[in-house]
Amino acid sequence: MAGDDDPTAIRSLALSPADAADAYVYSQENPGEAVLRATPPFHGRMRARIHVYHVDDTELTGAVHVSPADLIADDVVADYPDLESALPEADDPDVADELRERHAEAVDEWQEQARESIVDNVTLETPDGPHRVAVKSLG
Repeated sequence: MAGDDDPTAIRSLALSPADAADAYVYSQENPGEAVLRATPPFHGRMRARIHVYHVDDTELTGAVHVSPADLIADDVVADYPDLESALPEADDPDVADELRERHAEAVDEWQEQARESIVDNVTLETPDGPHRVAVKSLG
């Protein structure tokens, strides 16, 4: 791999905690997957931005994708509010609408907590194997 295309050059990822929380929510609530993505050329401090895809293009672009679940503390990820378990009990459309509204409020609260729970380090998967980097929150 050429020097600028080698993700092991990365020492830290700078990211918006809101991007990490939003990416996690997107992947839970929508088809497709949202990740935090860093693209070549790679250098010591990289900015990772939210990226949504249906087909993984990392082989073509050389980008590094980081799952938002890897960027948010495990206990917060585990506390993500689950709408699907409540909806089967909601035969009444009014009850279902109320459950969806309460779910949306719970997700908003969860996102606030997730933005405060960004991890200090994350492991990137690279062609040369796992590579641990620091995580730096922006904002």
